[in-house]
Amino acid sequence: MTNLVAVPVDPDSPVRPCSVPGPRPQPEPEPEPGPGSSESSEHHPAPPGGRAAWGAWSIGVGVYVLAVIHRTSLGVAGLDAAARFGIGASALSTFAILQVLVYAAMQVPVGLLIDRFGPRRVLLLGILLLSTGQLAFAFSPSFGPALASRAVLGCGDAMTFISVLRVAARWFPAARNPLVAQLTGLVGTGGNLVTTVVLAPALHSQGWTATFALIALLGLGAFAMVALLLKEAPAGVTVVPAAGRRPPVREQIRHAWREPGTRLGMWVHFTTAFPGATFGLLWGMPYLVEGQGMSRGEAGGLLTLLVLCNMAFGLVFGRLVSRYPAARIPVTFTVIGSTAACWAVVLAWPGGRPPLWLLVVLLVVMGSNGPASLVGLDYARAHNPPERLGTASGIANMGGFIGTMITLFGIGLLLDSLSGAAGHTAETYRWALCWQYVPLALGTAMIVRLKRELGRA
Repeated sequence: MTNLVAVPVDPDSPVRPCSVPGPRPQPEPEPEPGPGSSESSEHHPAPPGGRAAWGAWSIGVGVYVLAVIHRTSLGVAGLDAAARFGIGASALSTFAILQVLVYAAMQVPVGLLIDRFGPRRVLLLGILLLSTGQLAFAFSPSFGPALASRAVLGCGDAMTFISVLRVAARWFPAARNPLVAQLTGLVGTGGNLVTTVVLAPALHSQGWTATFALIALLGLGAFAMVALLLKEAPAGVTVVPAAGRRPPVREQIRHAWREPGTRLGMWVHFTTAFPGATFGLLWGMPYLVEGQGMSRGEAGGLLTLLVLCNMAFGLVFGRLVSRYPAARIPVTFTVIGSTAACWAVVLAWPGGRPPLWLLVVLLVVMGSNGPASLVGLDYARAHNPPERLGTASGIANMGGFIGTMITLFGIGLLLDSLSGAAGHTAETYRWALCWQYVPLALGTAMIVRLKRELGRA
């Protein structure tokens, strides 16, 4: 979409507009944008921003908060799930792995659905799947049905975030999109805070079935809010192309993937997102309770710190990248390096029991992971035209979830293989968590390679 902006003449400028009468020169015709261009083939008025834009965004982000509550609910219920279904670490990690696998696998199909049918319809479908999956999880009597319900939940979760970003891209000027994306992640992180502060105590006071069933029923209000109040775009802005102008699915995916900015965005998301996501989704609570000897309350406090730091870094990175787009790569490498360094000190601590202050530093640093991953989505947005923005965002957004899935599975497998009669100790957690450096190294190498390729493009 080309934003047409009137540029006023500065009255103090030494350069004055020419007032000599005569024939006005005819402008040269603009060339047609190619398939890799970041300009749309359609011209629309610039998105207005303002109160209406923030209203539409607020409705969408409310759904995203609910999705994060659903997504992270297992993070505080991991030990309860292991006891309820009689499973070990590998089987427990399968819950989160399957949920993340479904999420990652659905990103491209969801992007295509958004590009063709608009974010409002996709959000409504996502709410239905989230609620259905969580309700089934609440009443699951055994491991198999519970696993299937988490897959349904992951499918609904996959439909929320990039739908909200697509609404924001239609309502806000392009220069504000990095900030709005960070605000979306920041507010969504509040769902994680609700999980830690509200859901964890409710599990022990109200029980498994009542707690998860109540979360599922929250979807009724979200569905009504989207169906009745959400406007996808300002008046005069095309939400989806006409049926006759929609490119074939394979062509849409191929053009998005061939764009180096899309692939760079995916690897930035992959490398920065997974350490914090792995800790918050599943292994944070068991590591702090079993590996570090903390109570559930103390562990919950540290996980709350992770969420609060996530929100703070979201504000900082959003403003920084909006004003200085060149800061995207420095932010990315700073977050990767500091996360790797903090984990190295924690895992190398004698006896595997680092002091509390060091764990606090680690949680603060990992709080930067989620906000830094949104830099990847900004790369995808900046290097693709609006008509395939959903597809490109889906490709970029699946990166962090692929990295999280690989890390969840690797840690669970190593924990089971290294644990003896004593169970999961500080020492076994120390060696299992070293697995994080494999995806960190892979992702960093791919970012370096694709940054060079993008510079040559």
